[in-house]
Amino acid sequence: MSASGGTKAIVAALGANLAIAASKFVAFAFSGSSSMLAEGVHSLADSGNQALLLVGGKRAQREATPQHPFGYGRERYIYAFLVSIILFSVGGMFALYEGYEKIKNPHEIEHWYWPVGVLVFAIIAESFSFRTAIKESNGLRGELSWKQFVRRAKAPELPVVLLEDLGALVGLVLALGGVGLALLTGDGVWDGIGTVCIGVLLVLIAVVLAIETKSLLLGESAGIEEVQRIEAAVVDGDTVTGLIHMRTLHLGPEELLVAAKVAVRHDGTATEIARAIDAAEARIREAVPIARVIYLEPDIFSASEAAKGPDREATPGGPAVGH
Repeated sequence: MSASGGTKAIVAALGANLAIAASKFVAFAFSGSSSMLAEGVHSLADSGNQALLLVGGKRAQREATPQHPFGYGRERYIYAFLVSIILFSVGGMFALYEGYEKIKNPHEIEHWYWPVGVLVFAIIAESFSFRTAIKESNGLRGELSWKQFVRRAKAPELPVVLLEDLGALVGLVLALGGVGLALLTGDGVWDGIGTVCIGVLLVLIAVVLAIETKSLLLGESAGIEEVQRIEAAVVDGDTVTGLIHMRTLHLGPEELLVAAKVAVRHDGTATEIARAIDAAEARIREAVPIARVIYLEPDIFSASEAAKGPDREATPGGPAVGH
């Protein structure tokens, strides 16, 4: 669901941004507005970013190889991280430079109806794209707040598109404000100030995206609810009597690795234990379908060892605190 929903949102955003970028460059050519140039580059960068997300999603579907035995699921995280770099450098830094130049050397905006008309059109088009991203995200968000969804989502595409579209809408409002003030006052400095504000906004969004995708690249554990379902599924109360410790790791948005040491009866035969382990793996996959790679190690529960408390360095399993 997350993959298909993310693709739909990406395609909608890509189509909107290509049309908007073309209109902004035309408006810049007729008016000379730096806000229009910065916004045109912003939309062009967004279009390239969405193309990167589509490429990452396609490459992540490749089959596992002996050199990459766990597959290529994390390639989606790599391309999402590239998006944050492009948004920072091509979008944010260019807008800051262009705004500085316009403040330093202001000039009057010509043919004001071009930038104003294009900005109104862009706001409408971006609103439709943002609406699509919100609609697709709501199917996965559940009861999470938007902040929690962006931070906890394991599939990077929807949070990236959401933040890009939000930044585009706010940037368009800033550009419209800068152009409007420049027209009202006859001072082109306001156009430059609007452009600088757009640059600051894009840099902030790029930093947030970089932080979140970096965490995914490093490897995040399963969510709290998934860990609880796995813990409940492991124990059968017969041969598998308890869970000693567990580690989980996302190999990709829809691929989860589970490694656990489980307590078994000390008088069980090797055949009984092997069958119990197989049954526990089947229960885990039923409870959490994205658990694709499962390693369960049988052991004898020791009350004296358990009394020493959990060793986080030796067995850092479960969900990350606060994430």
